[in-house]
Amino acid sequence: MLIYQLIITVCLLAFLGILLWNMRELPSLPKHKPETGSPLVSVLVPARNEENNIKRCITSLLHQDYDNYELIVLNDGSTDRTGKILDMLLRSDGGALLRIIEGKALPPGWHGKAWACDQLGKAAQGELLLFTDADTYHSSDSLSRSVAAMQESGADLLSMTPRQEMRSFWEKLVVPLIYFILLCYLPLKLVPATPAPSLCFANGQFLMFRRRMYKRIGGHAAVCTDLVEDVWLCRAVKRRGGKVMSYNGIETVNCRMYRTFDEVWQGFSKNLFAGLGYHSFGLFFLMVVTALVYIVPYGFVIASASSADFSIVYFWFPLLQVCIALLCRLLIAGRFRQPLSGALLHVFSQVVLLGIAVNSFYLVKFGNGSRWKGRRYNFSGKDG
Repeated sequence: MLIYQLIITVCLLAFLGILLWNMRELPSLPKHKPETGSPLVSVLVPARNEENNIKRCITSLLHQDYDNYELIVLNDGSTDRTGKILDMLLRSDGGALLRIIEGKALPPGWHGKAWACDQLGKAAQGELLLFTDADTYHSSDSLSRSVAAMQESGADLLSMTPRQEMRSFWEKLVVPLIYFILLCYLPLKLVPATPAPSLCFANGQFLMFRRRMYKRIGGHAAVCTDLVEDVWLCRAVKRRGGKVMSYNGIETVNCRMYRTFDEVWQGFSKNLFAGLGYHSFGLFFLMVVTALVYIVPYGFVIASASSADFSIVYFWFPLLQVCIALLCRLLIAGRFRQPLSGALLHVFSQVVLLGIAVNSFYLVKFGNGSRWKGRRYNFSGKDG
């Protein structure tokens, strides 16, 4: 049992070390405008049933301090008030800057976001293409600072980690796990430093491509069946010899991904198994690690305290493990402006993650596929 406790503790210390390295190395965007010209940027927003977000998003994008960009929004068959809100924005604030296009019917073999972005990419005229989600909103300098970062870094694909806006209990409990998994498991410095496509990160909430690289990888047609398309786009860029850069974007971009428990459950269930390439073993391994590293230590602490067994193996090692995991969550919450309440409930976050993992697997293997915004998807094939 001592060896087991040592292994779990070493794993957590390794995760803490990766987190501290990432927090030190993850760069912020330059605070100045581009110094070597202002290439045309096409800002591209796919929107489906975004009546709660679209006005704030488009208004923020219409008021950028960058002087050479176009804004194209694709209404992807919305059944709510998204289209009406876009028309209102076009009349009141859009001027010559905003262009709205109606999405074509979803063809077989595509998921909705990839199809919408493919149409946007074909409509764009810019040298730089920024794909950003309709549930984001941007500071007035986000575009100029991002272009400056592209120029200084020489990146072919630039992505960032926005500040996640969380208001409901379930948002605060689950959404921060995105940052936890990313920052504790993946050394981000290695993404641009190594050519290996497996070492990859990109956030689909903000993806800025050089047009030539976007065309070289085949655009979104290359990821038409990949529900976690941002990661696969990143891998495609690296396979083509391109450079991928990630930045801390909490000063420039905000995003509210979900609002209700149902949205949190559906969204994470859609992405989790798909993000692992529908590999059953990978999902099972993640579940085992989650249980052993983050949940079981609480069981040891509670059981030992209840029986007054304060031994090193059954109480103090597990307590240390609990504290390391909490420290990781608190560090992330402080750096990325997340609610501390969610960090303190870390063990419950991990329990919910296990439930999401089971649901994600069930929907693909035994159900009708993942459901999102009125559409169902299952691109798992026969293997996995």
